[in-house]
Amino acid sequence: MGARELSRRDFVRETTAAAAAAAAAASGAEPDKAKPLNYNPNMEYRRCGRTGLMVSAVCLGGHWKRLNEVVPGIFKGGNWLAVDPKNPDFLKNRTEIVTRCIELGINYIDACTRAETLAYSHALKGRRDKMYLGYSWYEHELRNPQFRTAAALLKSLEEGMTSCGLDYVDLWRITMHERSSGHTKAEVEEMMKALETAKQQGKARFTGFSSHDRPHIKWMIETYPKIVDVIVTPYTAKTKEAPSDSLFDAIKKHDVGFFGIKPFASGSLFKGGGAPSGPDAEEDDKRARLAIRYILCNPVITAPIPGMITTHQVENAALAVKERRELDRAEAEQLKAAMDEAWAKLPSTGHGWLRDWEYV
Repeated sequence: MGARELSRRDFVRETTAAAAAAAAAASGAEPDKAKPLNYNPNMEYRRCGRTGLMVSAVCLGGHWKRLNEVVPGIFKGGNWLAVDPKNPDFLKNRTEIVTRCIELGINYIDACTRAETLAYSHALKGRRDKMYLGYSWYEHELRNPQFRTAAALLKSLEEGMTSCGLDYVDLWRITMHERSSGHTKAEVEEMMKALETAKQQGKARFTGFSSHDRPHIKWMIETYPKIVDVIVTPYTAKTKEAPSDSLFDAIKKHDVGFFGIKPFASGSLFKGGGAPSGPDAEEDDKRARLAIRYILCNPVITAPIPGMITTHQVENAALAVKERRELDRAEAEQLKAAMDEAWAKLPSTGHGWLRDWEYV
């Protein structure tokens, strides 16, 4: 394929191949692990549910919440979402991050805001064939009352793809309210109709959603098993399987891909602010690797998707995949102490809800 953009014909061919791999896996045969997208022998690849896609064991989350630590003055009014997506220093950083991901065999980016979709589409110009792109433009999706019909959602997708110069997306994962059970059943039905239509029209290879509402996620997987290919939801270094009626049961039964957000508890795991030369950088690197290793011990999860602001952080995440998977007793105790600190730092508002994700 070279560096050109994938055409709709390539889209159909690759989607058919992924479906064949999924069917082979369902029949008990192992999918072909020798040729994942952007394969690197030093990276591990995990099957993303019934999509059949082999995805790198750590991926790139869309957020850049501490980017001002390495690109000072980038945030307007201190808001990371208010960054100018055309700022050359910002685009340089995002392009460098994507380049290092590609070099290390990372093959999925999850973008869920307008700025993220614009930034990562720009960074992937000429090399779209190296990475899968998860797409959501949350400002024009279910969180906004104006976009709670299938027609409005599909129009938003088309407009967003045009703005980003995209012919298709690998995964359209609509961002719902964090407590998605607040949406009416009619709104959920409209969302599912939009996802199904986008797939039929060749605009999205696979479909899913983002929510932080475990019982509602489980209900949607069970109610719409042919539409929900992938979910995007929190998974931290404290998360464990619930003793009964676990969300993992539904994920395994319906063979759903699972990308885990907030693997570092929204940065609360770290002692420092993210600057590569900071006094706590070495300790924070170690904590990040321990968290990734812990998360990957669960075979249900496809991959954690941390937001990363330096190429060093990308390298550290890839190193975690290469390290011994199981934590020894001393490492487990170190991670537990670090996560206890993180839990204590979480405010009662904001990201305090992450404490609810200890048992899933």
